[in-house]
Amino acid sequence: MSLAITGAILFSAKAIVAKLLYAYHLDAVTVIAFRMLFSLPVFAAIAIWQGWKNEPLSTADRWRLLALGLVGYYLSSFLDFLGLQYISAGLERLILFLTPSFVLLIHVLWFKRPIRPIEYLSLGIAYAGIVLVFMHDLSFNGQQVILGAGLVLGSAIAYATYLIQSGEMVLRIGALRLVSYAMCVSSFACIAQFVVLRPISLLNQSWPVLSLSMVNAMVCTVLPVFLTMFAVQKIGAPKASQAGMIGPVSTLVLGSVFLQEAVTTWQLAGASLVILGMYLLSRK
Repeated sequence: MSLAITGAILFSAKAIVAKLLYAYHLDAVTVIAFRMLFSLPVFAAIAIWQGWKNEPLSTADRWRLLALGLVGYYLSSFLDFLGLQYISAGLERLILFLTPSFVLLIHVLWFKRPIRPIEYLSLGIAYAGIVLVFMHDLSFNGQQVILGAGLVLGSAIAYATYLIQSGEMVLRIGALRLVSYAMCVSSFACIAQFVVLRPISLLNQSWPVLSLSMVNAMVCTVLPVFLTMFAVQKIGAPKASQAGMIGPVSTLVLGSVFLQEAVTTWQLAGASLVILGMYLLSRK
């Protein structure tokens, strides 16, 4: 359980590090490019190892992995970092925390899955919490909150789509292989986006930017992926996902400490409702 909790806290800290990087006048394209540039060697090494020890993928699976990497990690990460330029780290984490509810809603709308009363209740509670925090932030930051929340919402929906589409593949080729391949695809896409849209001279950054980017890549990306994977192997996916509920709370605390973001009663109440709603949704 401690592995899952640590992974959730470190992954949530990504928003804090991104906000610190934005203080150096970087944009989302540059921040995410540095993140993937530093994490790519690790995921590439794992991908090569997995390719060496396993049978080659079929052509169809290669195309599926390409699509999963572009939607699940590239698109969702880019929208997330873009949204973080306009909203607080606490609101960003709460919106992303609704990803399981988007998975459920996609199943209901696309696959015509029936929804149980407890799921209606959990969704109502969680979305009430989001509305509470959203209205609080809107009163302070105006229209930027609408734009930022919309971008992060798109990120959560993109990642929910990835989770649904990867369900069958992860059973067939394994989680480590799928994640390493998909992250390599995402890394190349993020770096290529930077090369096309930004001058290469932007890679010449100060030491604080490079060190924060390294933290973003290793501590907030690579390490949480493996900690969560090991946790799932030891305690199972349900318990690991419940341990992840500490994420929104840790983001509020870290935002208060490192970004001086105010933690109000409204935010705590909204976060509590979101966590309660997702807890109810995760129960069998």
